Amino acid sequence: MIIVLGAGIAGISAAFHLKNNSHEVVVYEKNKRWGGLCGSFEIGGFRFDHAIHLSFTKDEYVKNVFSESSDFISHNPEPINYFKGVWIKHPAQNNLFPLPVDLKVKIIKEVVKNKNKNKKIVNYEDWLKVQYGETFSETFPMEYTKKYWCCEASELSVSWVGGRMYQPDLEEVLRGALTEDTPNTYYAPEMRYPVSGGYQSFLKNMTNDLDIKCCHKVSDICVATKAIEFSNGVKVNFDYLISSIPLPEYSSLIKDMPDNVVRACSRLRATSVALVSIGLRKTKNNIRDPKKIWFYIYDEEFLASRCYSPSMKSSDNAPEGCESFQFEIYFTKDMPLPFTGDEMIQHIIKESVRIGLFEERNILISDYRELNYGNVVFYSGMEADRAIVKEYLERVGIRVVGRFGEWEYFWSDQSMLSGKRVADQLSDVTL
Repeated sequence: MIIVLGAGIAGISAAFHLKNNSHEVVVYEKNKRWGGLCGSFEIGGFRFDHAIHLSFTKDEYVKNVFSESSDFISHNPEPINYFKGVWIKHPAQNNLFPLPVDLKVKIIKEVVKNKNKNKKIVNYEDWLKVQYGETFSETFPMEYTKKYWCCEASELSVSWVGGRMYQPDLEEVLRGALTEDTPNTYYAPEMRYPVSGGYQSFLKNMTNDLDIKCCHKVSDICVATKAIEFSNGVKVNFDYLISSIPLPEYSSLIKDMPDNVVRACSRLRATSVALVSIGLRKTKNNIRDPKKIWFYIYDEEFLASRCYSPSMKSSDNAPEGCESFQFEIYFTKDMPLPFTGDEMIQHIIKESVRIGLFEERNILISDYRELNYGNVVFYSGMEADRAIVKEYLERVGIRVVGRFGEWEYFWSDQSMLSGKRVADQLSDVTL
């Protein structure tokens, strides 16, 4: 028997590909519904995903799996940024036009003559200043880091950056400072979203023939006897185990774990995310730019890091004549939220009205909820701690998948391929 723990996209993918290879597999999920971070919820006729999901995969296999599961809407990625009363095209580094002249001049001077250019890169702050100079780095990405990663840029490594941060040349910076007529340099040419049913509709075909048992939260894993106990009292045995459980959780699930692994688990850090979701009557004045599905918020006093419109992703996400927004606010135990629940909803409403996003009188529904795991934090030394935990789990026969199982900054397509990769490896072993 092969058991998969976690019915997010990685666990579902692992089970789907094992099933396709004629293996007997059961998936156990702690929540009432499958989907994980790719899941969604509904309130008063409005549908919201668990944060901003859009698929911008370039992998043809993933595209095919998704498109066979659901018809999709193709969007052009045109995010924007809100910064101290002005709206700036994204990415800001080559779209400086709306900024005050003095700030633009200072940024450009440092691009031309960057005193950090030959600096040794030790952390993310170093990387930013080498690429963009001090003023831009301190004004934009370093401030955003505090909101999104809940730490200082100097605390982060650079292993996660990859192609996520655009690096314009001098000509692009100059053009973007002199005119708003600049090309879209976002790293994805297309973003896809299901016509109906929310983002998890892309996973539907993979779940059709799967045995998924929801409301099963793991309470104990005995690696010696290959047994799992759930908090509802159910006990099962396995021959092979695949898991998307977040790595830090194992220290409380596996007895007699070596001390060095327990310590590594305790050092691993991740952000949590609070979601504030708003449904509104649609009016001409409800949104500043209806072409932009999401935007980033740099102002410190506005606690949300990002906002997007589910109803713009698909009209199926809102009742007729309505629209919707969802805001992401990140936090950790070391950087807790100043308030939660209704107080956070009121804060988001107040700040949204202030920047002209919508009018309070048009609000029909509001919702507040928290997700324990948002993003892996790539603190200096994280990779070594992660390796200790993953090597131990592999040694005791637990194969890990997904963003929090592999402890990576995975997008949904990477998580899906993570599940497929482990399923293929296991098929090779067990056939």
